[in-house]
Amino acid sequence: MKAECSIEKIKNAVSQVERVTGKNLTLPILNSILLIAKDKSIKLRAINLSLGVEIEVPAKVEKEGVLAVSGAVLNGIFSNVSQNENVFLEEQDGNLLIKTKKSQIKLKGAPHEDFPTIPAVTGASFEIEAKKLVEGIKSVYYSSSFSDIKPEISSVFMYTSGENLVFVSTDSFRLAEKKIKARGVEEILGILIPFKNVSEIVKVFGEAHGAIIVRFNKNQISFSAENIYLTSRIVDGIFPDYRQIIPKQSSTEVIVLKQDLLNALKLSNVFSDKFNQVNLKVSPKEKLLELSSNNNDIGENKTSLDAVLNGEEVLLSFNYKYFLDCFQSITTDSVSIKISGASKPIVISPVSDTSFTYLIMPMNR
Repeated sequence: MKAECSIEKIKNAVSQVERVTGKNLTLPILNSILLIAKDKSIKLRAINLSLGVEIEVPAKVEKEGVLAVSGAVLNGIFSNVSQNENVFLEEQDGNLLIKTKKSQIKLKGAPHEDFPTIPAVTGASFEIEAKKLVEGIKSVYYSSSFSDIKPEISSVFMYTSGENLVFVSTDSFRLAEKKIKARGVEEILGILIPFKNVSEIVKVFGEAHGAIIVRFNKNQISFSAENIYLTSRIVDGIFPDYRQIIPKQSSTEVIVLKQDLLNALKLSNVFSDKFNQVNLKVSPKEKLLELSSNNNDIGENKTSLDAVLNGEEVLLSFNYKYFLDCFQSITTDSVSIKISGASKPIVISPVSDTSFTYLIMPMNR
């Protein structure tokens, strides 16, 4: 291998690919990044037991070759090298020689013959704008369960409904649903992408432009865009029939400015207990919307808000953190809060935007 390429481009690629590597004691080769110099590019590849990614960087290749090196060390090197020049990469006796104007580094190589291939996913496919895919995932994935005990809810569920591509996640205490317009996508009954993988999908494609081609079968899903190819395993399971728990009607409705509510929640959290409990009181007759919290070691707080209130009086408690998380998915100035009773889910959505729905289960008082 002997090649020359832009430091800035290979640095960004190494940073993205290295996240897929890890400390794998049983298969040490999975801690490596595979470099493939061929034709007019260098491909950087990393894979673990669940996720694989390959990023192609334009390069002047004098001699083709393949070499595996430590992902963590390679990332450490390029994180501390100037971006305003080219870098020369050359294989010498199974090691990688990295040369810049002011540095010469020798990095020990690993046997690349043991490096697994990234599967070429075949099956159904559709095309979607990169920003729409990322928006759909980012709007919901924080609601997934962090535990692997129930893999089906430690995932993002993706399916089609009419002209919408729908993304859903839940940890059984709250649920987020985002609908993205995606015409021309054939029917998808349901795909479960592991939570750990969707966070990497967001990072890898966060700055991507143009269209992403998505291919999937019952075991794997792949995403292709520009110079990036990423594959993920699909969870074998059944996502809960969440539509049954979304209340069809509400007995109380609140419309409040998002920023006012956000400020009040942050203030209430200062005085919340170890369970992040905040109390909500809605009294349309008194024209009162009040958030309160109490901590025996600190004190207590009550904050009233200007809001449009309709329906019955209700008093309930909820987890402050769960409420705060959904603000990243709400882009409108006002928020709608619908309540069907003290023991029913709180339904939160942007005013005049039906594409996002968020549910929080109230806490027992």
